[in-house]
Amino acid sequence: MFQKIIVIGCPGAGKSTFSRKLRDILDLPLCHLDLLWHKPDKTNFSAIEFDKKLHDIISADKWIIDGNYQRTLEIRLKNCDTVFLLDYPLEICLSGAESRIGKKREDMPWIETEFDNEFKQWIMDFSSNQLPDIYQMLEMYRDKIIIVFKSRQEANTYLKELNKIYKQE
Repeated sequence: MFQKIIVIGCPGAGKSTFSRKLRDILDLPLCHLDLLWHKPDKTNFSAIEFDKKLHDIISADKWIIDGNYQRTLEIRLKNCDTVFLLDYPLEICLSGAESRIGKKREDMPWIETEFDNEFKQWIMDFSSNQLPDIYQMLEMYRDKIIIVFKSRQEANTYLKELNKIYKQE
């Protein structure tokens, strides 16, 4: 249990923060998909380069992979044992994305300087454009441990309980 984990959800939900806390509790290597896709100069790696790096990570014995990248969700689902879906209200995700503007983050190769309108729209459309497909795909992988949080409080309570368990070992 808890050897190969994916963390998915709307941008701004706090996937990277949740993943870092999970990494610290479980002592598993963490990969942020944004770092496989985005270059420091704000351009992107090619899909081929991205896929190769993702394949290398998935081939390892243990990992946490943070990020959506719907195109590669199925390969991650096939290879993981656990899925955490942060399915939070729109307002939480919008404020989460906005709150990180101007802050250095380990999951992005640059500091965001503005809340880009296209990105804001992506977040606003996530529950209608992305979430139904995510839930449909999760149905196909019910053999995995699938944990869905509807609030940050639920996620934080879970992490506290998990921390208690792992600190006793």
